[in-house]
Amino acid sequence: MVLAPVPASGPSVEVELCGPLDPGLAEAVAARVTRRHAYTVTAEASGAGRLTLRVESSQGGSARPGAEVFADVLALVGGARDTVAVAGHQQDLIRAAVEEPAGGHVGQVAWNWTGPVDLARFTAAWLSVADRESVLRAAFDWTHLPRLMLHDRAAIDVAHLAHGAVSWSDLIERDRLRGFAPHRPGLLRVTLMDGPPRPGGTHAPTRVLLTYHRALLDERGVHLLLREFYRAYARGGTLPGRERRPDARDHAQWLARQRTEGARAYWATATAPPEPAAPGAQDDASPAGPLGIGRVHRRLRPPQTTRLRTWAAMRGAGESSALHAVWALLLYRAAGAAGPVPVSFGVHLSARDIPMEGAAGIPGLLGNPLPMTVTVDPAEPVTGLLAQARDAALDLAVHAWVPGDRVRVWTGRNPDAELFETGIVFDNRVELSAALLAELRAQDVEVDAPRSISAHPGLPLTLAARHDPDGGLSLTVRHDRRCLGDVDASALLSHCVRLLRSLPDHRDPQSAVGDLLELLQGFEVPRVLPRPPVPEGPDVAVLRAGDPAADTIVLVRTRGVPVGAYEALVRHHRGLERIVSLRAARPGDASGLSGLLGAGEPVGAGRLVLCGAGPGGAAAYEMACAAGAGMVAAVVMTGVGSGSGCAGALAAGLKSACAGSR
Repeated sequence: MVLAPVPASGPSVEVELCGPLDPGLAEAVAARVTRRHAYTVTAEASGAGRLTLRVESSQGGSARPGAEVFADVLALVGGARDTVAVAGHQQDLIRAAVEEPAGGHVGQVAWNWTGPVDLARFTAAWLSVADRESVLRAAFDWTHLPRLMLHDRAAIDVAHLAHGAVSWSDLIERDRLRGFAPHRPGLLRVTLMDGPPRPGGTHAPTRVLLTYHRALLDERGVHLLLREFYRAYARGGTLPGRERRPDARDHAQWLARQRTEGARAYWATATAPPEPAAPGAQDDASPAGPLGIGRVHRRLRPPQTTRLRTWAAMRGAGESSALHAVWALLLYRAAGAAGPVPVSFGVHLSARDIPMEGAAGIPGLLGNPLPMTVTVDPAEPVTGLLAQARDAALDLAVHAWVPGDRVRVWTGRNPDAELFETGIVFDNRVELSAALLAELRAQDVEVDAPRSISAHPGLPLTLAARHDPDGGLSLTVRHDRRCLGDVDASALLSHCVRLLRSLPDHRDPQSAVGDLLELLQGFEVPRVLPRPPVPEGPDVAVLRAGDPAADTIVLVRTRGVPVGAYEALVRHHRGLERIVSLRAARPGDASGLSGLLGAGEPVGAGRLVLCGAGPGGAAAYEMACAAGAGMVAAVVMTGVGSGSGCAGALAAGLKSACAGSR
């Protein structure tokens, strides 16, 4: 997409679309963008392989369209059927995935499949679920604001491995590191591994590994999809009916209609510490040992879990509140606090019990972690801390639909600041109905309950709790090893289990919180380091000297630019143009362009042409709009995609833009 010249203002803006594009598709895109925005968009052919879009305000005036209008054009031209706005937490997850693509932003669940596996029917069943569930046909777009792009079709990758082809642990790690291409639909895949042969020609159960993008689904959503898959498999590989609604689109519309007065009042008065309480570091040294994501597991045996549940129930609370109270104690101890101190941490809510019809069956990412704050006072009875945790959870449940970015504003936090550094997820899986299990057994198939084996923590430290099939309480700490070493993570979880096991021993109503803390005397305090900042790079860098008399191509850098796009463009560019990269510090900030000017004119005799891939394109357009009249000759934008694909699209746009100077 090329804007040349960049208008200072005016009744219309013309945009050239470069590349093979059917005129009918262009007209359809223009009509859809017109319905979405307060602009009228028309399309007309402007040469071989090129089309021009004219964008005019439908309400009069001379205001230029915002970057979101062109982001819609790029998404729809790229094949999306529809786009869906997402809330703050999901936006954060998408940003994290595209800004640190090597982080393996996935979740994994595994289970055993006993009995024959019809691979063709298995694959057909997943494709049938994808036809019915729009979330499996979704990809991400982050050209302007992170959002979902819904497509008409998506392939679900189903792989089958023979026993011994790879070890199970290596398969899990390899699939985790493989990640996903976030701009393509099909952000879930399944791998089956045959069990070892047994005497008599039978086989051990087949192991099944399901890997999904954590910015698309939570674990409860995965269980909902698995239930649909089993239904399809039991019925020959297909599901009856059309696309299921409600889905993420309906949830986004419901969210937009909610009145925020009550939630705003609650968060404005909620007590929270100035900074999230987390185990403190003694120095600036990084934890020793390997990097990546660490995982530590402990469990309470079924009798211990029953004791804890009974103890909490007799005090009007659930075991989740007991876990929240213990976690608050550990953070209080780690902070080295004395006296009453408010402690805050994240609690993940699935938000499927919101007052929206059908919300419980939507497999998308509806909920988000919200800050729970309790005051830890060593002199207070343990029952008082438990009641605080219970009441805080009830308050949060009412506001489970509230996006975290709004909470930041309502509580006076920095919009870019973390709400908390540690979080708790208490998962309750979706149980399969007896009738469905009977249908599978009738075909000699039995499946056990899926178990979570890997998930990106998102925060420096996340504690996940769930009930085992035998009634025990499974506790898993997932931690960013840049912030917390394996030894410290193991110690922290051991301390947590020690306190949980001891709670039922505190039967005296006056038993104090300080008595619980004394159980950890003599143990070292685990430490968590701050998450290291993402390196920004230099403000300006010359990537190619070029000819002083030629144009200057400015590649606008910002977080989320597809990896390798600019490097590939520079590597394959054959023109005479000088190429520089410029970091966009803030949206619409054109001050960085002044460093590329001399005595009011561009360096050399050429012009400034701003280029950007994905969010770099939106930043380039906003920068050009904020620049002085005539400073920027053209803007070349492309949507999100692979690095090589974006480089090719930018090259096509540059060919058109730079031809204008000859």
